[in-house]
Amino acid sequence: MIKMVVTDIDGTIYSPENGISEKVKKCIHNLVSNGKYVAIATGRTYSSAKYIADMIGIKCPLICYQGGLVNSYEGEILDVKYLNPDIAREIIADCRKRNIHLNVYIEDTLYVEDDDQYIKDYIGDKGIDYFKVNSFDELDFSKLNKLLAINYDTKFIDDFIIELRNKYPQIYVVKSFDYFCEIANKEATKGSAIKFLANRLGFSEKEVLAIGDQNNDIEMVKTAGIGVAMANGTDEIKAEADYITDTVQNDGFVKAINKFVWEKTDV
Repeated sequence: MIKMVVTDIDGTIYSPENGISEKVKKCIHNLVSNGKYVAIATGRTYSSAKYIADMIGIKCPLICYQGGLVNSYEGEILDVKYLNPDIAREIIADCRKRNIHLNVYIEDTLYVEDDDQYIKDYIGDKGIDYFKVNSFDELDFSKLNKLLAINYDTKFIDDFIIELRNKYPQIYVVKSFDYFCEIANKEATKGSAIKFLANRLGFSEKEVLAIGDQNNDIEMVKTAGIGVAMANGTDEIKAEADYITDTVQNDGFVKAINKFVWEKTDV
């Protein structure tokens, strides 16, 4: 029996064109009212994840930074895994040489050196602020959540991810969108966060349904008892999923819940 549903945000329950549909909101409220736990899992900051929870109208655990931070809805830190500062500074120096845009996240605050189009496009409607600094070198990296490298050349991102994985096997590097390279603590995955929450709540991760669309969702799809990929997801996550549901535009989240939690097929 499924006791908890863990969902990604972007491309899973949220699309820039339509936001979060009323069917998805109703479905999530129905889960909660019937005693199921719901958690949101995202690469976003806590404040941005909370913004989505408020949009839905629920108070639930928030898995942020791919699993590097697990917070209660109210903001209590339940689990945190920071990125090694020395490795981070090496990567930052390399990105400067190559003129790669970087977002740096420290204690749930976003910093940039370049106030450019990359950061403006990234912020969009995520509901978060950012701060420009003259140099990342002036920041305290002892509580570094993650780095995010952004480049609109998707082949460059793919190659950069391979390069970082080979050079730094002790960290977690993953593509969360076509032009996003996420860099975090080795244990900062959505899969590890599912194990943490399930254990905290007193049941097995095999009693969890997880649903997502991108490569950063693969670990949680593999960890959960039922792993669902969106039809608009990557080929890589579809290959690892137990089931492929419909697209975000067609309320694939709702269809998956109906199939595996309520055992019905109508939406």
